Amino acid sequence: MKGIVFREFIDMVESTFGEDVSDGIIESSDLPSGGSYTAVGTYSHTELVTLVVALSEAIDVPVPVLVHAFGKYLFGRFHALFPVFFEGHDDSFSFLCTIHDVVHVEVLKLYPDAGLPDFVATMSDDGKTLFFEYHSHRHFSDLAHGLMDGAFEHWKETVDIQITDRSTDDKQVILFTCTKE
Repeated sequence: MKGIVFREFIDMVESTFGEDVSDGIIESSDLPSGGSYTAVGTYSHTELVTLVVALSEAIDVPVPVLVHAFGKYLFGRFHALFPVFFEGHDDSFSFLCTIHDVVHVEVLKLYPDAGLPDFVATMSDDGKTLFFEYHSHRHFSDLAHGLMDGAFEHWKETVDIQITDRSTDDKQVILFTCTKE
């Protein structure tokens, strides 16, 4: 997992809960990296899991809730840091349909070792429903869900999401059926 994700997580923790909480979770986590991340570095996703679990214990908020909140936060940061990916999109569905074939392709050009999840996006004929399937060995579907909710908020859309778990023993596969209200 790229260091930018770790740095953004630490920044979110500091801005939301304070530097003491951020420092505390890093110190208590005994991380191989020591909690020092460069944006272009690559780190085990288990370090992020360790940090989220430590934060959950420190503030008594469930891990899935924190990971979802981080996804929403991360959407805003990606929008600020990489505005070119959002140009030409009038709604969340058109943007989300480009994640796998445009955004991730460009990310891999810059960071060939980035371990990105796979997404399969299919739109209904009437354009009101997006079937967005998440595939990953890392089990961060709550992060993907948060990123989607961040997109819906950005475009000021009300979207109902139904979640279907199609996971196998070795891979998390989640179908998000997103319907505009």
